[in-house]
Amino acid sequence: MDAALIEAVNDAVANATDRHEPEFDDVDEDIPDLRSPILVAAFEGWNDAGDAASGAIEHLELIWDASPLAELDSEDYYDYQVNRPTVRQVDGVTREIEWPSTRLSVCSPPGSERDVVLLRGIEPNMRWRSFCDDLLEFVEQLGVETVVILGALLADTPHTRPVPVTGTAYSTESAEQFNLEQTRYEGPTGITGVLQDECVKAGVPAVSFWAAVPHYVSQPPNPKATVALLQRVEDVLDIEVPLGELPTQAEEWEEAVSEMTKEDEEISEYVRSLEERGDAEVDMSDAIAKIDGDAIAAEFEKYLRRRGPGNFGL
Repeated sequence: MDAALIEAVNDAVANATDRHEPEFDDVDEDIPDLRSPILVAAFEGWNDAGDAASGAIEHLELIWDASPLAELDSEDYYDYQVNRPTVRQVDGVTREIEWPSTRLSVCSPPGSERDVVLLRGIEPNMRWRSFCDDLLEFVEQLGVETVVILGALLADTPHTRPVPVTGTAYSTESAEQFNLEQTRYEGPTGITGVLQDECVKAGVPAVSFWAAVPHYVSQPPNPKATVALLQRVEDVLDIEVPLGELPTQAEEWEEAVSEMTKEDEEISEYVRSLEERGDAEVDMSDAIAKIDGDAIAAEFEKYLRRRGPGNFGL
């Protein structure tokens, strides 16, 4: 093989592997000084059953009038044959191509002493580690103090009951602070799990919230699950998150699903079984929560008295 050709190939390989300055399109050169910012993120796709998580970010963008901040260059991370660009009409005449991407925006919620950075994108098809590295560099530039990642998964849960929200935290203290019901899931993960892990490794506190979406009604939207996630965001930010029409939409969604399930006896019976199982678990949890520690101690002392002094045999 020609020496010049070999050198050219080696240079190309070196350039491909040496990359890595984060590439953001349309970055606002005048990035503002943010007040103790928190980043709230969601990704469409595998991590977003019923579009509940991405719907929550979209809602926050609208109610807090978020300003575009940056867009991650999509060429490195998306397979356009899997996540194809879309065409839309502009003014009924001009056609515009929209490419899959990850966008960041910033907002200042009324009454809050901190700013919020919102991240909404599509789960990338490749190079997840580099993708997270790019995001983390931007997190560092903005001075983000905490990352909150939203997700939604399909589960055996009835649509008629409150939406279960599980999650993972960066410490036991944070799990207690945010009242997280720790998930015991082991298995394949999505970009949400990878990003959270990379944040924690980089020293950035990160917590995730996952809403459970009934698997028998998985099609989007699911406003009820979106509301459940927004309530968790409210807990982290410690401010009220205006829900607008979402509660009404959630009620209408539940009524519509109930009507649908009534038309199929098998599905209706299945939903009833989920309700009974869930209610039994709640009753047991309530019973355990109501147990009085002092009462337990008193009963134990009574037991010891009955045994008599020095009687420790089994």
